[in-house]
Order: sequence, then C-alpha cells, then structure tokens
Amino acid sequence: MDSHIMTTAASRYCVNRQTRLSESEKHTSCQQNSSVLSDGPAAKCLGVTSPISLAQPTQSDLKLTKLLEETLRAMDMFESDEERHKRMEVLSKVNNLVKIWIRDVSVKKNIPESLIEKVGGKVYTFGSYRLGINAKGADIDTLCVAPRHVDRLDFFSTFYDILRNEADVKDIRAIEDAFVPVIKMTFDGIEMDILFARLALQEIPDELDLREESLLKNLDLKCIRSLNGCRVTDEILHLVPNRDSFRMTLRAVKLWAKKKGIYSNALGFLGGVSWAMLVARVCQLYPNTAPATLVHKFFFVFSKWDWPQPVLLKQTQESTKGLNFPVWDPRVNISDRFHLMPIITPAYPQQNSAYNVTMSTRTIMVEEFVKGLEVTSRILELKETWTTLFKPSDFFQKYKHYIVLVAKALSPDHHVEWVGLVESKIRILVGNLERNHLIKLAHINPDAFPPLTESEGEFVSKWFIGLMFTKSEGVNINLTYDIQNFTDIDGAGS
Repeated sequence: MDSHIMTTAASRYCVNRQTRLSESEKHTSCQQNSSVLSDGPAAKCLGVTSPISLAQPTQSDLKLTKLLEETLRAMDMFESDEERHKRMEVLSKVNNLVKIWIRDVSVKKNIPESLIEKVGGKVYTFGSYRLGINAKGADIDTLCVAPRHVDRLDFFSTFYDILRNEADVKDIRAIEDAFVPVIKMTFDGIEMDILFARLALQEIPDELDLREESLLKNLDLKCIRSLNGCRVTDEILHLVPNRDSFRMTLRAVKLWAKKKGIYSNALGFLGGVSWAMLVARVCQLYPNTAPATLVHKFFFVFSKWDWPQPVLLKQTQESTKGLNFPVWDPRVNISDRFHLMPIITPAYPQQNSAYNVTMSTRTIMVEEFVKGLEVTSRILELKETWTTLFKPSDFFQKYKHYIVLVAKALSPDHHVEWVGLVESKIRILVGNLERNHLIKLAHINPDAFPPLTESEGEFVSKWFIGLMFTKSEGVNINLTYDIQNFTDIDGAGS
C-alpha cells in the first residue's frame, strides 16, 4: 500500500472520531442533533450519525419486498421447519455433552462434590444462526463456555475425544494454532464450528449474558477472540432499529455476495460478520425503510463510501471496567493505518473485522457495489426482477489469464486438513502477486473446485486466480518468483 493511503486512514480517524460519512451522507451526528427529519415520525437514533431518512415504506416498496422474499425462498435462503427443528436437536445434544464433559473434568480436578452439580457450562451460538438468517444447509457457529477450572487443553483433548467417539460426528478436526482456535465437525449432517472460552467464574449459569464487559477480566486473548463472535452478534442485534427488516436485507446481501464470489474473510473479501455490520449501518441510516429499498440503499451507500474511512455502528469507547485490551485505533496502532476497508466491531475490544482485505479484493467489491446499485435501481423502476441481482459471477469469462492452485492429499482426513491450511494462506499469494508492478489485479475465486477427471486424483481441490496485467502485449511476464515465495511458506507444492 502506498503512503498516501496509510496517512489518509490515520488522519481521517484522528480528525473526527465520530467518522465523517461519504458525500451522500453529510448530516449532523446523533450527539449534536437529536431532531427528526420531516418525512417521518420520531425514532430512536442508532449509530454514530442521525438517519438520512425516516420515510415510511410505500405500497410499491412493500410489494417489491414481498417479491424479494419470494425470490429468496425460491433460492433456499430460508430453512424449513424440519431443518430448524433438527438444528435445535443437534445444539441440545452438544450442549448436554458439554455439561457432562465439564462435570467429568470437575471430578478429575477434585472440585468439591457440593459444587460439581452447579459448575454448569453452556453452548452459545453466534453468526447467521444467532442473527436468525439461517439458509438451507448452513453451518452453525458455536461457543463452548466453561468455568475457570476447565482450560483449553481439556477442550482440545478430552472434549475432542468425546466428540470423535460420537456416532453422529463425522469429519472432525481440531485447529488449535488458529488465530481463533476451533473444533470443526459435522454432527448428524450439520456442519459446526465450536470455539472455546474459559471465564474467570466458578460456575456458568444458563442465563449468563456474554455482553457483560466484566466477564472479560483476567482472560487471555484467545478467549477474548472466541467470546467476540457472540458479543458482536448480540451487539449488532441491539443496534438495528428493525430486526425483521435487517434480517431480510442481510439474507439478500449474503446471497448476492456469494453469487458474485466476494464472500470469504479468509481469502481477503468479507465474511459474515462484516456483511452483517454493513447492512446494520444502512438500517441505522434508513430505520423505517422496507427491505427491498434497504437493499438498494446498501449499494447506494457503499458504492460511494470513501474507503479507508471506517464503518462504525456506534462510537468507539474505552473499557468501562478498566480493561486494557488492544482496540482498533490508527492513531495509536501503526498497523491499523494500513487497513484498506475498516469495518469496526461494536463490542469491546473493538476490532476491524475486514483486516484481510487487499487492494485487489477491495477493488473487486467496490466494482460489484456499483453494479449492484445499477441493477437495484432498475428493479425499483420495475425494469428488472430480483433474480437479475443474484445472477452468478462471470469470473471465468472475465479474465484472459488464470493461475490454478492445486492442493492434493493421499487420504480424506489429510485432504480436509491440507485444504484448510492452504486456503488460509492463499491471500499471501494474492499479496505477492499484487506487489508485482506488472499485475493490476489478482482476483481469487473463493470456491474450491473438485477434480474434473479421475486421473487428477481423488483428494484434490483447486482454486483459480484471475489476473489483469498493466500491460499484456509485448511483455514477457515471469511469475515464478511470486509463486515460489508462496509455495515455500509451508513447503507446499501447487
């Protein structure tokens, strides 16, 4: 990144912590002006600025919203009652396993019998499931919360063994050295991620509210990160003016992002929580607007957003409990000044959920925002239907040159682990390619493709990177060095 971008990111944040919005959003902050606009009734101000509009939806808006919902249902963005019931059953089983496991650990660690029955333990959900926007076949993000005498080593040893021996559990793997350590598995056909956090409490009651900041006292960073998913999800739900409108809009934006190949935090695009926060910000700016119009406003706002200006759902603030964890602040943290697309989580300690974004991925996403604005404008004019918005990306027709990254393994277990490792490093390859002065854009397709023929092997995954060069004629471009740097990281071949 050039120094101009770095300086801009820092100076904008330092000059005004209330965060100036894009040119389309110049209006007074909530703290300075609590008056309402003339096109609607008074409403509670959520966010760092006053709403742009308090207008109520028209009959046309409501009709388009109904058509949007019908389109989303036809594209499996709503789960059936049967699937919802099955998810609840699976969560209940895992929760019971956690309670039994914590009880057994308590016995082994000589916890007094009078306390063993009260130590508790609980599985919390976060992400799409907690937000209430589960689609058919979606996974469940969960957090195992344990009392202070149960540690992460117990979680990745004895609890992992309990899960591995469950008949309903398949494809289980532990990723202990991840930024946020996790156990991944499929339980009775439902994919699950389970994080772990040990609280400095003697017991974990079922009604415990993880939004309480005092729970973070005396915790290590890995526990803080694990808790952050639940805390951020709950905070988002408390910061949107209308949860039903938020959910419908987010379903549409998530489907659009996946269809356009820009839904992946690991590969430098945006993950679920980032998309949720962008949608939540638009809901704050248009609190009474129907989902159909909110989808259009989403593209309107972020096609014009002045990145790297941060997106905030509420003012950043110091800990109210005297905690001193690192938070996103480019005035203090030099590394934060290099972030290209900061989207700041609303729960303490505030972090940039989009820190993986690169110059290429940001360029690609902004281009898609602009296209989305054009399409939704035509939809509101009744010149297009919602299915137009959700057309798949033309990735394989878009570029003249592609790099194919291949990950091979000898067994299914090794393949699952190897693919996870390679995928977590792909953005490093994209970064290497971006630094090549002859490459204008490196576009990674988030989908991993299986082998086309048996001769390629059984346990094979492939990723494609589209390349756009600054000059394509009369220039001999050698990418061996850029690719070799990547394959040397883990001794991996491509």
